[in-house]
Amino acid sequence: MKPGCAKGPPSGPAARDARSRSVTGPERSEPGPRRRTAVGRLAVMRALLVVNPAATTTSARTRDVLIHALASEMKLEAVTTEYRGHARDLGRRAADSDDIDLVVALGGDGTVNEVVNGLLHRGPDVDRLPKLAVVPGGSTNVFARALGLPNDAVEATGAILDALENRTERTVGLGLAAGTPGTEDESVPERWFTFCAGLGFDAGVVGRVEQKREGGKRSTHALYVRQVVRQFLNEAHRRHGQITLEVPGQEPVTDLALSIVCNTAPWTYLGNRPVYASPKASFDTALDVLGLKRLSTPAVALYGTQLLTSSPEKGPRGKHAVSRHDLTDFTLHSKVPLPFQMDGDHLGLRTSVTFTGVRRALRVIV
Repeated sequence: MKPGCAKGPPSGPAARDARSRSVTGPERSEPGPRRRTAVGRLAVMRALLVVNPAATTTSARTRDVLIHALASEMKLEAVTTEYRGHARDLGRRAADSDDIDLVVALGGDGTVNEVVNGLLHRGPDVDRLPKLAVVPGGSTNVFARALGLPNDAVEATGAILDALENRTERTVGLGLAAGTPGTEDESVPERWFTFCAGLGFDAGVVGRVEQKREGGKRSTHALYVRQVVRQFLNEAHRRHGQITLEVPGQEPVTDLALSIVCNTAPWTYLGNRPVYASPKASFDTALDVLGLKRLSTPAVALYGTQLLTSSPEKGPRGKHAVSRHDLTDFTLHSKVPLPFQMDGDHLGLRTSVTFTGVRRALRVIV
């Protein structure tokens, strides 16, 4: 659930050294020799590579190898992100350009989220917008892995080049969240997410992990588990939920202590183990919701075990669990401000969020 977020590199000599080993500023590489029999097919493709130098699992040397591999197959412009939001700005530039066919995001889920929000800043248009490819470089890489890509940057790059040569792609649905009209959050701008969002407990965990990362801790699964425990011990509303799920045409579901919105399955990974909060969620449908009405010690033991042993056929279930599948429009309201996250990026406190599931929003190379 907690991907490497799209933050800029740290300041000082370490940052300067990282940037000097990667690609700094726009760098254009002329296409190299064509691969196998598809002579000239990729040589005319124009691609923008967005590189997050702070990505958790890729070294500067690995990034350089990947950049040269991609540049040998297409006309490539590689840009290293230098501040939070830079990947979004680059995605926006690509969306508004007439000479970019493909955007490749090299980083974690936070980098991917920023690129997607830049690409879709005017809304989805699968026939006009550049395609997206993802090279996993974060700690979890949920979006890339949910697409079926290897969780290794070098292997994923090879898979992407094969997919480009074979012209294989997928049009995926995405989630859109915005402040709810008529509430104190109505001015919050809309934002896209690729695999999940959460209001309440899980977003609190994400916030704690981000604080630790900003303090110099490395994003690991052990760090995440520790923050889950601390969030549980300090959760003020775990016995009496504050969240209401409202779906048009249905009775509201009240008193939720946790709410997770999934655009695909799995919801996250613990190491190599996929975790399914909403097993039916898919890039081919709208959005799924999992809500839990209690987070008491027995309830957490039950649902935590169910999550850890979940599968594509079986997720959390029981009298305090609420599941909804393929929702196009719905709203989560809270009686008090609660933490909110999207794609593992903590976005502060919210009292009301309106969600839309948008099918066929973006073309992705797989």
